[in-house]
Amino acid sequence: MNTKNLSLHHIIREPIQQTEKPAVIFLFHGYGSNEEDLFSFASELPESLFIISARAPHTLMPMGYAWYAIHFDEVNGKWSDDEQAKTSRDAISNFIDEAIDAYQLDASNVTLLGFSQGTILSLSVALSYPDKVKNVIAISGYLNEKILVDNYKENNYSNLHIYCSHGTVDQVIPVDWAQKTPGFLKDLGIDHVYEEFPAGHGVTPQNFFSLKDWLVKHL
Repeated sequence: MNTKNLSLHHIIREPIQQTEKPAVIFLFHGYGSNEEDLFSFASELPESLFIISARAPHTLMPMGYAWYAIHFDEVNGKWSDDEQAKTSRDAISNFIDEAIDAYQLDASNVTLLGFSQGTILSLSVALSYPDKVKNVIAISGYLNEKILVDNYKENNYSNLHIYCSHGTVDQVIPVDWAQKTPGFLKDLGIDHVYEEFPAGHGVTPQNFFSLKDWLVKHL
């Protein structure tokens, strides 16, 4: 199947087990990467899934992309462009709707899998618009409350499930940033799992087997 001309550039894998309206998993890469990165997981994911790997909208040279800018200066150190992140949050939300319509997918069985910056965006979409998302797999990222919609605490999270994992020696996003996420999710009453692995900023085989096992149980 050819990819449709939607608002975000993307690549797909159709389900190997065909169904009328398949469950879908959206893959959102990290800062400076592209849609090919997480798509390497595709052959290891459940055959029933329609897989969509999206490219972030902001271009970084030479072949990388970002969901929002990360700035470095002497006054503020490293800081994120939260307004750009909010724009990408809503772009992803819109893209989910477009893709479900274009590819005839099951709107009640949507999983987001993000890595690093893609995790930050996946969590912001799910917590801002939980009616659109069933599962989130949040790898090597953290929850940025500043890019959630204003009234997110009023949302109904009863159908949302979140798996988070982080490397204990991550030098890009410190593990103590990620360790705040479970308490945040618990306060909102969201079903979640949080795991740490002896790793840096990446996905170990043990981490992948664990998240895949979680995903299979939650589809």
